[in-house]
Amino acid sequence: MNFPRLYTRRQQLRLLVPAFAGGLMLPGIASSEEVSSSGKGFRFFAINDLHFLEDACRPFFSDVVAAMKLSAPDAAFCLICGDISDKGTPEQIGAIRDIFGKLEMPLHVVPGNHDYLTQKDRSGYDAIFPGKLNYQFEHEGWRFLGLDTTEGVKYNQTVIADETLAWVDEQSALLDKKQPTVVFTHFPLGEGVTYRPTNAGVLLEKLSKLNLRGVFSGHWHGASERLVGEASVVTDRCCSRVRDNADGSPLKGWFVCEATRAGVLSHAFVKAPGIKPVG
Repeated sequence: MNFPRLYTRRQQLRLLVPAFAGGLMLPGIASSEEVSSSGKGFRFFAINDLHFLEDACRPFFSDVVAAMKLSAPDAAFCLICGDISDKGTPEQIGAIRDIFGKLEMPLHVVPGNHDYLTQKDRSGYDAIFPGKLNYQFEHEGWRFLGLDTTEGVKYNQTVIADETLAWVDEQSALLDKKQPTVVFTHFPLGEGVTYRPTNAGVLLEKLSKLNLRGVFSGHWHGASERLVGEASVVTDRCCSRVRDNADGSPLKGWFVCEATRAGVLSHAFVKAPGIKPVG
């Protein structure tokens, strides 16, 4: 569907479509004033599998960014969970950086397999987002870990690199185990999810030593949710002009997520402006 240019409060609420059943979904999105006055926490975006290919993608993503801003005007930052581009060129990745820069908030990214030029060449991604492989940041008492789960351009039967596992071990030894933690990756970590890396269980075991509250991933282009302890480990549908979903859903979109001061993480799916995929 095409988003109208202006929204009433009621129209904004109707745009929020829960992707999964259960109590982990946001029952509704409160206004910015309600959040700030309640002191409950903060909101952020999680989006994946953009697959920017060509200039014809620019209007689509401009509409996506405009709709994202309307869906959560008070969002603090945006997680982009890989496959920023379709071919891994600096031009494609740079286009997303520039368009999503109009969100006017920090962008926290991890690479996907499509963000490589060749099996060994990730120079396009590294040029646009230097140092964005295995890293962490904090926001209002929460910790966020961006993890590289790629193995070059491979898309199936992949192995998470030893460097990533070692980095998680190192951080686990240093960080406060009680601090609520969110992880974002490209490849899915949930058990039984299509295209899950063969050693994803090893990574989850390491993460379980932290106060893990949620994991956001993509790659499969489908909706899934698994519980690991109290953490919701999810994948989302793609938000791409040129790619379809693997789960048969016509929906494209992103998550509006909320993290509370009590350590509770929730998310709601928001539909993107409609467009017929090409290619």
